[in-house]
Amino acid sequence: MSIHANGTTPTQPFSTNPFKTRQDFQSACTALLNPLLPLFTPQQTRVKVGSTATRFDEGGAQFEGFARPLWGLASLLAGNYDYADAARWRTGIINGCDPASPEYWGDLENSDQRMVEMCPLGFALAVAPHVFWDPLTEKEKLNVGNWLRSINGLEMPNTNWLWFRVFANLGLKKNEAEYSHSRIEADMDHLDTFHIGDGWSNDGPKSHHQMDYYSGSFAIQFLQLLYAKLAGDFDPERAERYRQRSKQYALDFVHYFAPDGSAIPFGRSMTYRFAMAGFWGALAYADVDLPPQLSWGIVKGLLLRHFRWWATKPDIFNNDGTLNLGFCYSNPYLTENYNSSGSPYWCCLSFLALALPESHPFWSSPEEEYPSSALPEVKALTYPKHILVRRGGHSFLLSSGQACHYAMRGTQAKYGKFAYSASFGYSVPTGAYELEQYAPDSMLALCDDAAGEIWKTRRVAIDARFEFPEGVNGTPVLVSGWKPWDDVDVETILVPPSVEAPNWHIRAHRVRTGRALKTSEGAFAIYGCRSDNGRMLGDLEESGNTADEGTLLNGSSALVVSSVGAVGITELFNTDAGRAGRIVLADPNSNLIHGRTLLPSLAVEMTAGQESWFVTAVYALPTKSQDWKSMWEQKPSIPEWLAKRMGKE
Repeated sequence: MSIHANGTTPTQPFSTNPFKTRQDFQSACTALLNPLLPLFTPQQTRVKVGSTATRFDEGGAQFEGFARPLWGLASLLAGNYDYADAARWRTGIINGCDPASPEYWGDLENSDQRMVEMCPLGFALAVAPHVFWDPLTEKEKLNVGNWLRSINGLEMPNTNWLWFRVFANLGLKKNEAEYSHSRIEADMDHLDTFHIGDGWSNDGPKSHHQMDYYSGSFAIQFLQLLYAKLAGDFDPERAERYRQRSKQYALDFVHYFAPDGSAIPFGRSMTYRFAMAGFWGALAYADVDLPPQLSWGIVKGLLLRHFRWWATKPDIFNNDGTLNLGFCYSNPYLTENYNSSGSPYWCCLSFLALALPESHPFWSSPEEEYPSSALPEVKALTYPKHILVRRGGHSFLLSSGQACHYAMRGTQAKYGKFAYSASFGYSVPTGAYELEQYAPDSMLALCDDAAGEIWKTRRVAIDARFEFPEGVNGTPVLVSGWKPWDDVDVETILVPPSVEAPNWHIRAHRVRTGRALKTSEGAFAIYGCRSDNGRMLGDLEESGNTADEGTLLNGSSALVVSSVGAVGITELFNTDAGRAGRIVLADPNSNLIHGRTLLPSLAVEMTAGQESWFVTAVYALPTKSQDWKSMWEQKPSIPEWLAKRMGKE
């Protein structure tokens, strides 16, 4: 039976959109809004997309389903698009803010999830008052103002959340309603303390080290640029400072995007999907004077290619056309405890460019390709402690030093891996039993029980830093320590690919252990099914294999070749008596991009009191190529500087 005889996901208008013009972008936005219309409550205040529970109440979850699409709808309306059903949201705002309504959104409490949704609501009031404010009666305006202002006297997390209070007040200010100017100033002054340099901000105090997409498109950079546009008349100095920061940040952030439009998944809230690209529309919205390496045609291409990449992922939708929880398909394992079924609609902030007229250079400029020639292939980013790589047709990053400062599902997977790939995504644990459930791609996993049941991976990196070894022309490496147990010390060195071996990066680990350990180090996880029938891959060299797909184990190496490319791993140092190649059948739905993956890995056991060096070379080719075999056979050697460091000259 051919794989093509299986059923397919119903085609949604979003997935057939060419994403070339402003009109295409408008159609894509309405394609997300329209499936929500049958899901409104009778008084239009809530939208129930699904039944997933969250750490907060159901009313708050359904308020997310109502409020988050406002990012897109308000941008549509600000750009003079006439969306006939916009009145539903206006009615919902009127009834949701009315204490006498049976669908009142409720009084706010400290750290209430409703505070988050006040941000798109405040934005909608600010940019589309002709729909959401001007038609209201004086009593209705008073109710809306009272409800939004109630955020001012409450406590909230010391993170990007403070922006949400700013926008609640800013929406009122833009309509000359009562608001708290002192609250805006105090929050803005505090938010500015999160900035650490080159446009980068922590998602919280500097004692944290968490710089994922919340530092950029999801919240901080994005909202700084909205503020620069909307508050420039009364806070011009800060607005200009934010524009300058965005120019610095843009030259780093562009490296998180691949020439094909995909972005490198890293950190939490990946179910926000194309919100990853919201920064590029915000640059245009704030009329930033671009740095010379960029142009409006380049920025336009970054945003539209990203949407075109998502248009190739039909499984991001439920059958009714609503977005599901997941990344490239429905997947609850990657979610956080704050993700309701309405949470994915934070992605609508990436439609901000619709607020711009057709005459804006973002829309009037011809789309340009990714600026590969103007950007380095390897770049060390000082503040997030990432090395961004675009080499060998593969866009990925090496990472050491970030960690979430509170308990989070899969936190090691979201921040602690050695590498994150635009092509292969990353994997999250599906459980806490044996390697198949841990799915430790791009990690060194350690286990101290004889049965191999419970494994530990890097969560907190100690003394993470860049080093620039002699003789490598300034190429950076990332060095860090980590301690999975008190009597186990690991030092990890991450080395980007060389020009000579562009599809290989190197990881070196010095492991000292006071206890017996099992070890398993994974490459990237890769789609593990045959292209002809969808069944799991077999031996690459087995008789009758004509598809040039399969798995290969050869001593201290492991390789998987499938329809999406090739991934492999090999030991460069102790190849005779050291680690052995194996293929881990990762649990289904562990990977963000592909639901069925295989994980090429290296395994060895260590005895108590042992000290060992592991030097790993990881091979990644993100497209099916006839040259995969020759590239695989051209393995790198241990760099001279690293051999000297190991005392193995």
